[in-house]
Amino acid sequence: MTEATHRLALPLIAGGQAQKEMTHNEALAALDIAVQPVVEAVGVDVPPASPAPGQCWIVGAEPVGAWAGQAGTLAGWTASGWRFLPPGAGWTAWAKDSGLPARHDGSGWTLGVVSAARVEIGGVQVVSDRQAAIDTPDGGAFVDPEARAALTNVINALRAHGLIDP
Repeated sequence: MTEATHRLALPLIAGGQAQKEMTHNEALAALDIAVQPVVEAVGVDVPPASPAPGQCWIVGAEPVGAWAGQAGTLAGWTASGWRFLPPGAGWTAWAKDSGLPARHDGSGWTLGVVSAARVEIGGVQVVSDRQAAIDTPDGGAFVDPEARAALTNVINALRAHGLIDP
């Protein structure tokens, strides 16, 4: 029999186990950190001096002190001390200090990057795949300098934001 769940590594109660409440409470503490995580900050290497129960952080690349050896994990402070959860690909946490999502891609955390195939607002698609390049207006039988300048500004803004090829 396995001693922990496959995805979250939550401890399982064994048949005939004494002190089942210990295993159950450990699993609940891990769930409290892992489910809908909200972290104080991302990439922190030094544990806070006075954490409050329930506060969590995403540990940085070079942790020290009580966090040594826990790089990249979710660190949550509980009444019993620090609990560390190694994230899996796709885990997402809300970072309170930046107001941005942090997503784990299986090898590390990325802060504030949202990947999507398209973006809709009110059911209307506003952004989709990058479009082909658009030439800057040049030539033509009739030249309207103001219109040409406006179109050039729009095209340059689309290029600058990566919405069309340069």
